[in-house]
Amino acid sequence: MIKEKTFYKSFMVLALSLALQNLLTYGVNMMDTVMLGRYSQDAMGGVSLCNQVQYLLQMLVVGAGEGAVVLGSQYWGKGKLEPIPHIIGVALRFGGSLAVIMFGIVLLFPTQLLSLLSNDSAVIAEGAKYFQIICFTYIIFTVTNILVASLRSIGIVKIGYVISGSTLVINVCLNYCLIYGNLGFPELGVRGAAVATLVSRCVELLIVIYYLKFKEHKLNLTLKKLLHIDTSYVRDYGRVSSPVLINQALWGVAQMVQTGILGHLGGDVTAANAIAVQVYQVLSVVAYGAASASGIVVGRTIGEGNEQRLHPLVTTLQVLFITIGICSGFLIFILRVPILAVFGGTLTERAYELSMQFMLVLAITTVGTSYQMACDNGIIRGGGDTTFSAKMNLISMWLIIVPFSAMAAFWWKCPPIIVFFLLKWDQLYKAIPVVIRLRSWKWVKKVTRPDSASST
Repeated sequence: MIKEKTFYKSFMVLALSLALQNLLTYGVNMMDTVMLGRYSQDAMGGVSLCNQVQYLLQMLVVGAGEGAVVLGSQYWGKGKLEPIPHIIGVALRFGGSLAVIMFGIVLLFPTQLLSLLSNDSAVIAEGAKYFQIICFTYIIFTVTNILVASLRSIGIVKIGYVISGSTLVINVCLNYCLIYGNLGFPELGVRGAAVATLVSRCVELLIVIYYLKFKEHKLNLTLKKLLHIDTSYVRDYGRVSSPVLINQALWGVAQMVQTGILGHLGGDVTAANAIAVQVYQVLSVVAYGAASASGIVVGRTIGEGNEQRLHPLVTTLQVLFITIGICSGFLIFILRVPILAVFGGTLTERAYELSMQFMLVLAITTVGTSYQMACDNGIIRGGGDTTFSAKMNLISMWLIIVPFSAMAAFWWKCPPIIVFFLLKWDQLYKAIPVVIRLRSWKWVKKVTRPDSASST
């Protein structure tokens, strides 16, 4: 274990900063769920289905940005910042292309896409109204988040939660006005929530552009630098990012399939899943912040060539991950009743009971998530091994989770709580391959170019 207090202080500041950013980001969707839940259960269910598509986009954006983070943090550790703007430019091209494709699919086929996720016509109708507006946020969201992720690779994290905090405040205020028709505004329901999010995303992008132009002086990013890049970095970026992108895409699609399985069990199950997932995302932000922080710290340590420090660093991080997981799971367990009280009387009795059961499952599996996800996406990926996660999740999700949960739902006719557990129990058993991979030390890879080959 690392004994220097300065390490724990700097790591927790970084982790909590990233956690705050995640909290504020997830808080936007959480407030949509709560405020629409108080408006109508069908509206909440419809938007929750749309959020699964948003989640897929978010996974793809994380994949596109993660390549820039892994490469950027190792170049930062070497003290070479010149290649980073080129890498960011490549990431923006990859991410932007994916966002354009998703925008086209959602704009042209909203009802057909939602029909894959639910068989409840009322829920689908509400979701289609939301889709017609929210799809215009996809490209804006992608550009903003890749730029913020790229800045994170050189230790700049404050801008992330400034942006997310502004978005949350604007979104809540506009939701209050546009969903319910308060303060003289028209009552737009789900369309009001979509308009509120669109305005918030536009403000996000304006803030990050202002920051890059007037406040950021390490990289001195300009539009010219991002447009005119050294294309030789495309290969470096593709080598690191492709496995991450594939992994994130498979994970995002799998989450949509899981939502579809639960969605075809009825509107009450869809509503319960929407609440449980949003609660989990908000209360597990510290675990995800620790994962992101560990990726930066591990990447920088390898870039510095300080491999003697790597062994105690990895041991220390694992202990921190387990501690965070236990605390996060306990929070989910004790806050179940107060959280559901926020939704007032709009939930049916069955939806309420299922929400309680689903959050109990998540309180248990969160401990596993906080350990294995952080080790995988933080330590192993930050160390330069971006293929392990893709292979593990491909086998786990598509050969175990999806087939068994689908059979439980539609063949064996199991209760929704059993189906939900089978959709989440991979968060526990994936700790085994993660521990084996960590102990092999084969994940330590230098992904930057030798100094003599680095572009200036």
